[in-house]
Amino acid sequence: MTSFDFVGFGALNMDKLFKVNRIAHAEEESFIETHSEACGGSAANATVGLARLGCKVGFIGKVGCDREGDMLFSDFCKESVDTDGIIRAKRDKSGSVMGFVDKKGARALYINSGVNDNIAFDEINVEYVSQARFLHLTSFVGEKSFQTQKKLIETLPSTVKVSFDPGALYARKDFAQLEPIIKQAYVMMPNSIELELITGKNDYCRGADALIEKGVKIVAVKLGSEGCYVTNGRERRRIDAFKVKVVDTTGAGDAFCAGFLYGLLNNKGLHECGRIGNFVASKCVMKMGARAGLPYAKDLELLG
Repeated sequence: MTSFDFVGFGALNMDKLFKVNRIAHAEEESFIETHSEACGGSAANATVGLARLGCKVGFIGKVGCDREGDMLFSDFCKESVDTDGIIRAKRDKSGSVMGFVDKKGARALYINSGVNDNIAFDEINVEYVSQARFLHLTSFVGEKSFQTQKKLIETLPSTVKVSFDPGALYARKDFAQLEPIIKQAYVMMPNSIELELITGKNDYCRGADALIEKGVKIVAVKLGSEGCYVTNGRERRRIDAFKVKVVDTTGAGDAFCAGFLYGLLNNKGLHECGRIGNFVASKCVMKMGARAGLPYAKDLELLG
């Protein structure tokens, strides 16, 4: 069985992105300036990010036998992501997301999850994950795949470290539902809003400490244009973002996760992990879509 630096487990979606003059609220109108289509999904984006940085990566997910499924599958192959953990469903459609991005790069997303929400535990090869250094979990819309994630981490050897990026969908769940994953997580990477939803603390430093108290070893809080805050309970660092021209923030958090985990995989200190995370995210937001701007290993030379 192949060993991996990293295996992602989350939704696989085709992102249909529309650049709009502004994001409309209820009873308002806006207009589309340009549109594009690209492969996405939070864990999938982080997986591609790590593959481009030279890591050996695999993925667990589900797609339909449709055009979107073929594109999601072939894009992983093009990016050197191992696809043996991907399930092809004979019925039902692959997941998709409609995203609206305004002139400042802010976005609104609408998810049509399709087969993503129907991943059963018995469809997963536990051995496939057991050889990984990190298993990275991100959110699903539906309950079935969420329960499968929780069951999977109970079966893994202690050599596999769990990385958890809850996203807004999981952050809105009751803490009791998330607790089994939080207690097993080696590293958690929420943004400040998600952290407040999960912990009830409106100060991200206190929120991060609350997760450390629950057993998380490292917390990296994504602060958008303000960079990030990282702690292991002893060391606490606020690391500024790189100043770049923002085109689209889609996938920025996933890019940060890829950079931060690259640092951990290469035994970097907390400050350097946060700096690499910020760098990868800064490259991502300079182009439309979640993956187009993701850097390659050679680009890390710019960090000095």
